[in-house]
Formats: sequence, C-alpha cells, structure tokens
Amino acid sequence: MSRIGKAPIEIPAGVTVKADNNIVTVKGPKGELKQTVNPDIEVKVEDGHVVVTRPTDDKEHRALHGLYRALIHNMVVGVSTGYRKEMELVGVGYRATATGQVLELALGYSHAIYIKLPAEVKVEAKTERNKNPLIILESDDKQLLGQVCAKIRSLRKPEPYKGKGIKFVGEVIRRKSGKSAGAK
Repeated sequence: MSRIGKAPIEIPAGVTVKADNNIVTVKGPKGELKQTVNPDIEVKVEDGHVVVTRPTDDKEHRALHGLYRALIHNMVVGVSTGYRKEMELVGVGYRATATGQVLELALGYSHAIYIKLPAEVKVEAKTERNKNPLIILESDDKQLLGQVCAKIRSLRKPEPYKGKGIKFVGEVIRRKSGKSAGAK
C-alpha cells in the first residue's frame, strides 16, 4: 500500500471539499481549485478528512493513488494558507519591476523582458540598496506557481562560475573554480 496514498488529508476550518463525478473541488478563503481524478481512483470526504483509495495493487493504480492524494493535499493547503516563492536576481544591473500582472526584467540582454503573469499569481518586486533584487510570487495553485517560477528562471539560469542569474532564495549554487592558476 502506498504510504503517501493511504494517509488521510485533514480538512482545516473554512475549507470545503466536494468529490463527485471524478472531479474534486476545493474551496477556501484563498480561492477555489478543481482537479479531475482518474475514474479508477475513489475519493471520499468523511468527517473532516479526505480519503483516497484504489481498486487493485496494479502498478498504474499504485502510482495514481499517491499522485492524486498529493495533488488534493496541495489544493487543500493552497486554498487555506497559499504558496509563496521568492526569487533573487544575482548580477550587476539586473532589475525587476512589477506593474499589475506584468513583470519587467532587465537581465543583461540588449532589451527588457516583459512577462504577463496569470491572474491567479500575485507578484511583487523588491529592490533594496546593497542587496539583490527580489521577486516574490504568491498563489493558491502550487503547480501553476512552480511553472511560472520555472519560466522566469529559464530566462537567465544561475551559472556556476560567477553565480549570476535568477535563483530561489536559499538555493545553493554549486560553484566551479574556473581556469587552473598554476597549470602549464
């Protein structure tokens, strides 16, 4: 039995979960999320918990069991507390400004880059003196937030020699030494 799949999901106060017709709907103070579930996997809402069960021990059913349990758990956490990612721009002249749902980035290219973010993602850009600029992204949808972060990061990935690029706050970049100083 899947260890993740058999763990029940506790529903916090203020969150409602509805499971009908292979669609799980989660509503909470931060928003509403929907997820289509494979018809083989059964989702039950009983006395403050969501329980995900599978019909057989087939390899496919075992994989889907843990997957859907994790997706539903992420939805419950998202609508109750939300998700937040902080990204740091490391490099001379790298800047970020947020205007509504448009993020403008100056990343050392000959032009500025404009990214229109989905309405579900809230963006904020902070610039403090003698510190790297920060981009703070918040959303109730963990999957969408990760996808937006990956898109922003792909514009200028951190490189291993000087460490310049867009990285997550707290992320450690493996550094390389460069050319050997005494090699002949």
